[in-house]
Parts: sequence; structure tokens; C-alpha cells
Amino acid sequence: MDLFTIATILIVLSAGFAFINTKYLKLPFTIGLMLIAILFTLGITILGNFSPYIMDQANLLIKSIDFETILLDVMLSFLLFAGALHTKLDALKRQRGPIALFATMGVVVSTFLIGTLMFYIFSTFGHPIDYIYCLLFGALISPTDPIAVLGILKEANAPKKLETKIVGESLFNDGVGVVVFLVIFQIARQGLDAVTPGDVAILFLEEVVGGIGLGLIAGYLTFRLMKVIDHYETEVILTLALVMGLSVLAHLLHVSGPLAVVVAGIFIGNKSPEIAWSKTTQGYVDKFWELVDVLLNAVLFVLIGLELLIITVNSEYIMFGLIAIPVALFSRYLALAGPVALFRKKLEFIPKTTIIMTWGGIRGGISIALALSLGAQMERELFLTVTYIIVIFSILVQGLTIGPLVKRIVSGSEVKVE
Repeated sequence: MDLFTIATILIVLSAGFAFINTKYLKLPFTIGLMLIAILFTLGITILGNFSPYIMDQANLLIKSIDFETILLDVMLSFLLFAGALHTKLDALKRQRGPIALFATMGVVVSTFLIGTLMFYIFSTFGHPIDYIYCLLFGALISPTDPIAVLGILKEANAPKKLETKIVGESLFNDGVGVVVFLVIFQIARQGLDAVTPGDVAILFLEEVVGGIGLGLIAGYLTFRLMKVIDHYETEVILTLALVMGLSVLAHLLHVSGPLAVVVAGIFIGNKSPEIAWSKTTQGYVDKFWELVDVLLNAVLFVLIGLELLIITVNSEYIMFGLIAIPVALFSRYLALAGPVALFRKKLEFIPKTTIIMTWGGIRGGISIALALSLGAQMERELFLTVTYIIVIFSILVQGLTIGPLVKRIVSGSEVKVE
């Protein structure tokens, strides 16, 4: 299938599913779309048993879509920028300590906890897997997906302090998570003996520091351009050019594109409204990026639902997936507990912050995209199925219950205070 046909099918499906959810299901937008997409995919699978033509066309569509490239190289930058654009720097500054630890040490600790626990679980059930590949799985499943988190938290009415921690962590930890994944991936391909600790440190610093630096420079230059004009059409185009240019430039310079886009988005979103933008420009920029966010979110979660067609389904893989759900949650809880305990006295944390952040750590498309990038020798089919099960549980179960959980804990704490 050609690119226009694929895009048309995805947009038509997204529009149809969005209408069904808005009119009938009335679930949170991203959750409703993915649930309908999964049901749609299951319907195609059932019909495919009676009409092979339907299944052939569905498989042709999915195989024509490079999910990894579409998400990591195209959609992710736009979605991260849209989220970062509305993230207030003052709130992030106050919570910068825990957010920094959540997004760095939290990801690393979670990676090793999940990887180690799954290594022993696989061995216990007679399916031994090399430890380095288990660490790869730990790296790809540890980052929380800002795309999913942002959409769900908007409808959960979480306290601002808590929302800042979760959103701030999610905006940065996916970039760090991708870097950790790339480092472990390189070790897995070349062998532990071929990669020195110095090589790992340099690669990590290049990706993280380089990405942050590139984002600051590009954000500042774009801000200066917008400051000397007052023409909302041009300024909207400049923000679009910033995101696309950063994505390409980060790839060429081998630095983290996600981190660069997040930093540039936060810089533009906090500096421009007061200095560079008129109220008219700010209104158009906000509406443009809100529309981009909604549209790409719709396509992404429809894609996640459709990816069910390529998942290897057997009892062993499903068993490992179900076991991996509590493993991932337990590992995230332990990874967050340290930073929360460290900053609890300095900053005001709502009660049971660790529990809420653990349950609010939604996994999404980034984890699936990274799982798809694994080689066959890295147990790709197994890890892809396990990842998909965790993502589905995370979005449907955690996503639908995080709002009531937050309300229950917050209201309970208020009663005690009174």
C-alpha cells in the first residue's frame, strides 16, 4: 500500500472510532479509541476465519506500517512538543529534584529490577534467556509514556503538584529510557567485552547532554525569530519547523531527539507568551498544537489496537505477560520510593505519592516501538507479546482507575486534615 492510502485508512478509522467513543462509550479519549481498535481487530480476526481476503488485507495494512519509525522518528516529536509547550517552568523548577531522579535513576533502577526479576522468572519456567536481553526488556518497558499520561491526567483532575511530578517525569524519562535502551542494545549486539564503561558513559552523555543543549539552542533561536515579528501564520509555521528540524538534526548529530524537543517546547511555551507572542498568536499556536496532539493521539492509539494482528499469541507468552504486569509495577514502586523518601521533607507530597505515581505510570506506544526494534535472536516475539500485554493492561486498567484512585486518596487525606 502507498503512503497516502495507509494514512487515509488510519485517519478514517480514527475518526470513526472517535465518533463511536464520543457518542456512545464516553470513555477517556485515548482509552476509548484503543479499546474500540482492539475490538475492531478481534472482529477482523473472527471474520478472517470465514473470509481469508479480509485477513489478508488487514495483514497487508499492518505490515505496510513501520510502527517503530512512524512513532519514534515522526509522531513522538510532535506529541512531546505539544505536551511540553503547555508545561509551566515554575512548577517544574519547584519539583526539579524529584523529577530529575524519577527520570534518570528511576529508569535505570527499574530497568535492572525488571530485567533481573524476569531473568529468573524465565529460567524458573524453563525458558532461559540471556541476561542482557532481559535488561533490554527492562529498558523498553520502564519509561512511562507521556502521550498516554498527558491525555489521561487531563481527565483525572489530579492535584497540580502531583500532575507536575507525573507529567514532568514522563516528558523526560522516555528520552532517558530510549538512551538506556540504545546503550544496552549496543552492548547486546557487540558483546560486553567490546564496550567499555567509558564508551557507555560517553554515549549516554552525548545523547542526554547533547539533546538538552540542542533543544535550548534551537528553542532560543526560534524564540528570537518570533520576537521580531507579529504574524501568527508565520509563527505557527516556525514552531512546526522547529519540531521537524530538531528531529532531523538530532538524528544527524546522534543526540536525543525526544529530549531536544521537550526542552525546546518548554522554553518556547514559557518565554514566548510573555515576550514574543501577541494574544492572537498565542491562541493560534495553542489551538494548532492541541489539534496536532488530538489527531496524532487518535492515530497512535488506533495503531496500538491494530498491532494486535502481529502479536504472537500462545499460552506461554500470555503467561509471561501476565506475570510481567506485577513485576513492572513492583519495580516501578521501588524505583520511585527512594526519590520520594529523599524529597518528602523538603517538598509537599500528597499522601501515598509513590502508590499514585506507580499506578499512574502508563506504558504506551514507545515501549511497543522499542520492542519491535529487537532482533529475532533477542527473543523479539516473546518480548513483543509481553510488552503488548503490559501496555494494554496499563492503558485500559490503570488508565481507567487512576482518576478514582487519586480522588479517593486526596479526599481521604483532606478528611484526616480536617
